[in-house]
Amino acid sequence: MTAANGSPTLPDGPAALRVPTTMQAAVAREAGDSGVFRLEERPVPVPGPGQALLKSAAIGVNFIETYQRSGAYAVDYPAVLGGEAAGVVVALGPGVTGVGIGDRVTTASAIGAYAQYCLAPAEALIPVPESLGLATACAASLQGLTAHYLMTSVYTVQPGDRVLIHAGAGGVGQIALQMLKARGAFAFTTASTAHKKELARQAGADVVLDYEDFDERIREETGGRGVDVVFDGVGRSTFEQSLASLRRRGTMALFGAASGPVPPFDPQRLNALGSLVLTRPTLADFLSTPEERAWRASELFGPLSRGELRVDISAEYPLERVGSAHDALTSRSTTGKVLLTP
Repeated sequence: MTAANGSPTLPDGPAALRVPTTMQAAVAREAGDSGVFRLEERPVPVPGPGQALLKSAAIGVNFIETYQRSGAYAVDYPAVLGGEAAGVVVALGPGVTGVGIGDRVTTASAIGAYAQYCLAPAEALIPVPESLGLATACAASLQGLTAHYLMTSVYTVQPGDRVLIHAGAGGVGQIALQMLKARGAFAFTTASTAHKKELARQAGADVVLDYEDFDERIREETGGRGVDVVFDGVGRSTFEQSLASLRRRGTMALFGAASGPVPPFDPQRLNALGSLVLTRPTLADFLSTPEERAWRASELFGPLSRGELRVDISAEYPLERVGSAHDALTSRSTTGKVLLTP
């Protein structure tokens, strides 16, 4: 529903609230370093068909946005970046069903999340149980759902499997290690500092390795066999050693590129290395139906609500300091999840 001036409003009634016509947004005016962001006043977007408008309580910061900001990944400038947010639904576009005003939700498909309000496809919203804080849901959703689809659908981890997940102190890493131990796997991981190594051990890693020559160490630890699967979100700097860490007919899931994209690769090498399987999955393809989203969310938010799974929020920055949040990510000084608070 919209007011006469075009701004979205809540339905009439005792609890009715008017959504303001303007909001604060962090805008990247051009490609460049973290200093390109400017806090600007912008119109609150009005949801179109199939869309919902969220009043954000927490906004996720992810490595892909540093590439978009820098110009390494093309976006249209000026740009309001960000795809991850948790908050309350305050307006709905035409044709939306299954979502109500006032619902607490999170999404990894937001449009322009670096703002006080953002749009998202209603079908991509994931309900957040009342027992779970919105900041926790935001911190856990993208990384947690990524960990879930990797070890459930890309490669089904079984008890006794030997698994390498890189960056064990990171957002995906810490959640994935907890999930791997719950499934009875033997978990290897990598980390760059003593502090990060300790965080990875606390999350459940059985063996924590330096990035240098980690493939040789894995061969030593496994009696020359190698691991069953590698989940690699680092990319360029770990790719070759990750392949070398696999057993014959092992699987490698390359799900990110924190160190940069992998150079062109001849698939014939997979044969020579032992009939390996290499896949480059993305989360959106594993949240393709409402039923799949609900299933994955229940297996993530249920353990979080019961205290069986924890999420590490390493830093929270106000929206106007989004540049500092980007600097923290690119310096590799963060562990867990980085959030913005609008």
